[in-house]
Amino acid sequence: MFGSHLSISDGLAHAAREADSLGFETVQIFTKNQRQWKVKPLEETVADEWTAAIDELGWNGRTVSHASYLINLASPDDELWNKSIDLMTEEIERCERLRIPFLVHHPGAYTTADAESGLGRIAEAYKELFRRTRGYENVACLEDTVGSGSNLGRTFDELARLRALILEATGLPDRVGFCFDTCHAHAGGYDMASRGGAEAVLAEFDRLCGLEHLRVIHLNDSIGEAGSRKDRHAHIGEGTIGTGTTAAALAQSGFAAVVNHPALKTVPKILETPKESTSADTPMDVINLRRLRRLMGAAAGRRGPERA
Repeated sequence: MFGSHLSISDGLAHAAREADSLGFETVQIFTKNQRQWKVKPLEETVADEWTAAIDELGWNGRTVSHASYLINLASPDDELWNKSIDLMTEEIERCERLRIPFLVHHPGAYTTADAESGLGRIAEAYKELFRRTRGYENVACLEDTVGSGSNLGRTFDELARLRALILEATGLPDRVGFCFDTCHAHAGGYDMASRGGAEAVLAEFDRLCGLEHLRVIHLNDSIGEAGSRKDRHAHIGEGTIGTGTTAAALAQSGFAAVVNHPALKTVPKILETPKESTSADTPMDVINLRRLRRLMGAAAGRRGPERA
């Protein structure tokens, strides 16, 4: 199940229909301007248009939202921490109204504190968030990061510990899952450049975090090498994970391991690659999707057409 993160500049419903026109089976969006702390309330007509489009497309239970990058639930600064809880509450409430089941967010950065304190702040924030949104059904998905600076969530051990702390604070396991970003994992030190390597990475994630809790995948190639800590996304096959856009090269890459893993068949797989077009005016989303679909069922070493 493939999708892409698309702009809502022409409206939420337009983003869903655009994803369908590009050949996707789901979509990821921001439900508002992600660069602003204060936002106007979600208009009922906008929400109704979105849910009608999702009903029409048959996409209930598979859409994704990404929370604002302004949010830092790990912050030791009380003012920023409380503002982050308020904004995250808004994100959760919007997802519930829009029937978006998965809300992805970066765990946060501990800044002037330490990692253990940061993890505790996030768990404490979740206790308040789930108190405010008691009875809601959407799942908050903790996304792995490259671990730059004081950002939490680089290692699978840390993600697993964070989820355990949140469950201890809230007692709501069904409302907390994970989002696995291939670029972030690779640049964060989990080498995804080969199919075998990526299979081992997924096995390690399963051992520590549980693939049953993996609710969203971000499929992005990485400009940075494995362990570079550089969060720079590239088109599929044009970075250090895919190492080539031929079918043969991609069949040996980490992407083949992800798209063919039996436990991940129904997990939404979202492209967050650059929004640009080829010289022939073909959107790169279409090219990236074509490359990924060609890998479905691909055996290691399989040969195929030379270009996407």
